Amino acid sequence: MTDAGAIMRIMGLDFGSKTVGVAVSDSLLVTAQGVEIIRRKEENKLRQTLARIEELIVEYEVEEIVLGLPKNMNATEGVRAELTLEFKDKLERRTGLPVHMWDERLTTVAADKTMMEAGVRRENRKKYVDMIAATLILQGYLDRRGVE
Repeated sequence: MTDAGAIMRIMGLDFGSKTVGVAVSDSLLVTAQGVEIIRRKEENKLRQTLARIEELIVEYEVEEIVLGLPKNMNATEGVRAELTLEFKDKLERRTGLPVHMWDERLTTVAADKTMMEAGVRRENRKKYVDMIAATLILQGYLDRRGVE
């Protein structure tokens, strides 16, 4: 992939029915920063979404992807999880990068709480929740990775 001295980054994604929140790690793989929210008009129209993710992969020199897996609170996987796993397959085929799944239960709740504590008005929270959720997914992965 890259030479030993190259910077490597990891991308975090929060895959929703009409949006994908995107976060990218710093080059030291310590912190996650929100990058953007990719929006689409229809749930199953993913071509432009995948193309934008590819652009961001090149721009940020990403070598791995972490994708939030929306499990039910009892740890079972429902329809959203199935759609997310299908999206994982598309991502891997299209980018050639490894895609790691990360249990994202409560990340949207945590993202909402973070914004509430930061004083973000309720009507503005929806705009940012997916990007913050992606940041929390990636940060959780980075923290776990740093411990191992």
